[in-house]
Amino acid sequence: MTTQSEHNHDALPENAYKELGKGETYTPVMQPNQSYPEVTRWSVAWGLFMAILFSAAAAYAGLKIGQVMETGIPIAVLAVGISTILRKHDKLGQNVIVQSIGATSGGIVAGAIFTIPALFILNLTPKFYQMFIASLLGGVLGILFIIPFRKYFVKEMHGKFPFPEATAATEILITTKKSGSQALVLIVSGLIGGLNDFLVSSVGAWSDVISSRVFVADKTKIVGKMSTLSMILGMGYIIGLKYSAIICAGSFLSWFVLTPLFNEVGQNLLVPLGSTTTKLISAMSAEQIFSIYVKHIGIGAIAMAGLIGIIRSYKIIFGACKLTICEIFKKKIDREVESRWQTDIKIPYVVLFILLTALLIFVFLIGGVSLSLSHALIGLLLVIIIAFLFTTVAANAIAIVGSSPVSGMTLMTLILSSFVLGKVGLSGNAGILSALIIGGIVCTALAIAGSFITDLKIGYWLGSTPKKQESWKFLGTLISSATVVGVIFLLNKTYGFTGPNALVAPQANAMAAVIQPLMSNISAPWMLYFLGAVLVLILTILKVPALPFALGMYLPQELNTPLLVGGLIAWLVATRSKNAHKNNARASRGTLIASGFIAGGSLFGVIGALLKFSGIDLLQTAWQQTNGAEILGFGMFTLLVIYLFIDAMRAKPR
Repeated sequence: MTTQSEHNHDALPENAYKELGKGETYTPVMQPNQSYPEVTRWSVAWGLFMAILFSAAAAYAGLKIGQVMETGIPIAVLAVGISTILRKHDKLGQNVIVQSIGATSGGIVAGAIFTIPALFILNLTPKFYQMFIASLLGGVLGILFIIPFRKYFVKEMHGKFPFPEATAATEILITTKKSGSQALVLIVSGLIGGLNDFLVSSVGAWSDVISSRVFVADKTKIVGKMSTLSMILGMGYIIGLKYSAIICAGSFLSWFVLTPLFNEVGQNLLVPLGSTTTKLISAMSAEQIFSIYVKHIGIGAIAMAGLIGIIRSYKIIFGACKLTICEIFKKKIDREVESRWQTDIKIPYVVLFILLTALLIFVFLIGGVSLSLSHALIGLLLVIIIAFLFTTVAANAIAIVGSSPVSGMTLMTLILSSFVLGKVGLSGNAGILSALIIGGIVCTALAIAGSFITDLKIGYWLGSTPKKQESWKFLGTLISSATVVGVIFLLNKTYGFTGPNALVAPQANAMAAVIQPLMSNISAPWMLYFLGAVLVLILTILKVPALPFALGMYLPQELNTPLLVGGLIAWLVATRSKNAHKNNARASRGTLIASGFIAGGSLFGVIGALLKFSGIDLLQTAWQQTNGAEILGFGMFTLLVIYLFIDAMRAKPR
């Protein structure tokens, strides 16, 4: 085959985002019957560099704010910008590989930060190799499980799923003429956001949280909070107004309704409420009421939202399985499947690799976790069955809203694992360690499966070779697993996950809160879990997206309110003009700025952690806790908002 240059392809076909009519076909940018440079030393090297860089950044961001940053979009921008600056020829196919390998970082981070810190929180002192192997095996399993579903989500459902993250990354990768300016926007905003967050988190130049206590007392336990970190503001912009508003609605219910309600009820109680505390509600702060009571309602809500997601995905599971069986047993292969554009790793090999991975998990549970043969077999069955069932939920969520309910599904995994393992005699620290490692493998598998379907959709739109994306994804998983686990161990030594000034690690704290009573014969707050589950059922009946609402109920309020501010800015810049092209250009530029905030804040956060780990502590704790620091923080946050809005409005349509 001859090599085809892509320089003249600067737009996707008109039917890229539309459902195909009868007899209509989709032809990608890179022609299926042509050969293009994809896997090269350049693309693999830069892909691995991005995997290391963004694994560290995303791990810090996730543990700091409870939201895993989107790595695929900034990686796509940097890939295009670097290849343009270096005048790389035939770069489209290579940049897809860079993005695909590098984006492994986000999936591995999501799987790791939701479970590994819980082991530190529960004082179980995990070993590096245990966490590395759990992340690696989970990532490999997620890749293998999603390959049979690729044709269903990517090809058969063409135009029916919006794939918001894949759309953004694809539009960036297809851009060649203005890629240098796009990279500059990302770099400048990254420096601004990174310096802001470094001065807040590592220097303490102003307060990292603005509280209503600066202006009014909280006798009624109604307290408003907002973080001043740029990375959270950027996250809100990318999430958008709809879902950031739903997340904040859940947060407002927790802090402005339920917390004051518990406080009001507790004023006349002379004994502690519930078996999880010995303190009277009347003596608690708003934060204590939220942590001891309200947060558990959010946990129950997250778990029920995950269960509903599985039930709703049964048609997807059957549809994808049918396509897979046809692929294995069909006698005649059509021409399109034979083309480079529709070539996957052969299904028999995928099945063989899944069996091999299952064997490695079984050996790991015996040798690395010290389980008996019977307990290891039960653990393996839990991993395979739950990961397979939840894979479609993760992929479906990514395809529709761009985010996967990994934390809710992992909570369900921990509850099921703890229940089953407890029934077969595992309890105490051994049971907790086993359940969390099983949960970690499943969580990583689901996170990787969800993120990888985005990469495969990008490749489908542009015309990459799926087999090459799938094959090199394993190397990205290996590198990202080592990086992420190393960063988590570093952050634990530097900041810790418990006590004052510790990293929030909200999902890991939720895992620890759920699993400890289940494995330690301690009475769990089941009634609070039940209230959260009932609330989700009501939201589902009302057709309100339950998972983001439940996450808002659980996450600290200061992490939710900036999301709403970012979402409002996203809505404003995309609706100020009557010209749709101008609105789209402004929204896209805002996405780059927001991505820069997230990437810069995360990277500078890792730098701050390294400085502190080296013995250089710049944090001015005493000043940061003053009212003056909060007022200054409000002013600096306002400047960030103004910059994001004005710079996004400068965009001009192409």
